[in-house]
Amino acid sequence: MRVIVVGAGVLGSMHAWQAVERGHEVVHLERESEARGASVRNFGLVWVSGRSGGEELDTALRARELWEEIGARVPELGFRANGSLTAIRTEAELAVAEQALTRADAAARGYRLLDAAETRAANPALRGKLLGALRCDRDAAVEPRTAQPALRAALLAGGRYTFLPGREVREVIGGNAVRDDHGDVHTGDLVILCTGAWLGGLVRELAPELPVRRVRLQMMQTDPLGEELTTSVADGDSFRYYPAFAGDALERLKAAQPQPPVAAEHKMQLLMVQRKDGGLTIGDTHEYDHPFGFDVVEDPYDHLVGVAEELLGRPLPRVRRRWAGVYAQCVDTTRVVHRERVRDAVWLVTGPGGRGMTCSPAIAETTAELANL
Repeated sequence: MRVIVVGAGVLGSMHAWQAVERGHEVVHLERESEARGASVRNFGLVWVSGRSGGEELDTALRARELWEEIGARVPELGFRANGSLTAIRTEAELAVAEQALTRADAAARGYRLLDAAETRAANPALRGKLLGALRCDRDAAVEPRTAQPALRAALLAGGRYTFLPGREVREVIGGNAVRDDHGDVHTGDLVILCTGAWLGGLVRELAPELPVRRVRLQMMQTDPLGEELTTSVADGDSFRYYPAFAGDALERLKAAQPQPPVAAEHKMQLLMVQRKDGGLTIGDTHEYDHPFGFDVVEDPYDHLVGVAEELLGRPLPRVRRRWAGVYAQCVDTTRVVHRERVRDAVWLVTGPGGRGMTCSPAIAETTAELANL
């Protein structure tokens, strides 16, 4: 079988991987020279801890297995099973963590509640004032800026994969071919469109009632920390953001512990991941209302720096990069992804939202099964 994959972000790359793994030939088109969107503007988190129970958690857990398997074969992905710590600084946050431990799926997530001493033993870089942390053993990380090129290099070595960058797909022809902006037609037995946050043009023509929206975020990266951050780190505001922590304890937290105005305005949480070069990726914000601003604003960065420094108990290294990114998210946020057959042999896969990096291997596996790859 010949498979045409459009879009070389992490979702498209994982669909290409699945097709090649199943013995098929893949032609992979990307409108840029490399993926430039949300797939490279994220934390590189394989984030199980906060996922909603049921399909979303099942998808994340399966994806975590696949990331580890692929990471063993492609070391350049930088996969590491480092787990995470959600830092607890107040009694209200502690109550949310304790309630999370009562979930029926707590063991599957690898939840453990650590006191302050155990937290510092698990991650000595956390020297700030803490009551403890919620540990999630199943969380992991990869290197987002190099993951797609690493996957592509591995695919190219297999001989059944062709990558065509700088090709914007303009038209779907019949039920199994696409025409790019060079005028070339690419015909296959199956076409999979993974166009990310690009929801206009061809995508709108194929799916005019697409139940997907765009979300904007701001993030940053520092110079090397100078020591190891042994786990990924979240702050207590992440309890407000991830559905796994919903419950009475969270409602009491919201009532007793309002977010600072800048955090509330920008719908913020702190996530912090160390890169292979020692720098820290830190974020993030969430903006849902269009039109998005064209610039980044400084107040959220000041807030993130302050929270990170409180957790680390030391000044952050110099911030060397700041950026904004946009991802596609299902309007119904309980849905893992929007997957639609828009022509006989043409599938559109989009809208995983902030779970895209985490869940993409399992999303691609499910597409392959549904499309009889």
